[in-house]
Amino acid sequence: MMLKVLRKTRTALQAMALSALLVIPSMSHAASPKGEDTPTMLSMVTDVVAVRPVMFVTTIVGSVAFVVALPFSAAGGNIKETADVLVVGPALTTFVRPVGHPFPGYKKD
Repeated sequence: MMLKVLRKTRTALQAMALSALLVIPSMSHAASPKGEDTPTMLSMVTDVVAVRPVMFVTTIVGSVAFVVALPFSAAGGNIKETADVLVVGPALTTFVRPVGHPFPGYKKD
């Protein structure tokens, strides 16, 4: 009985932690006092600690899924779209997007 309660509590805590990880970056970026283009320290730390590792794993999983889906994409004639969604998008988010910013690409001065 006690073990069942502990499992439910652990599951609830995990769900709350995941929700916080998803909400904190958007809140911290929206509350940037320096301006729209300057991320806060919280958004940068959250990006480096949580978002980048998750997107790196997503890039790897998407690459594997792309290889599996390649015969079907070739038959349907949408190889480029499949590659963009499964590999290129997550890779841009992981490696090209500036730390703490929500979108890929560099700011040109």
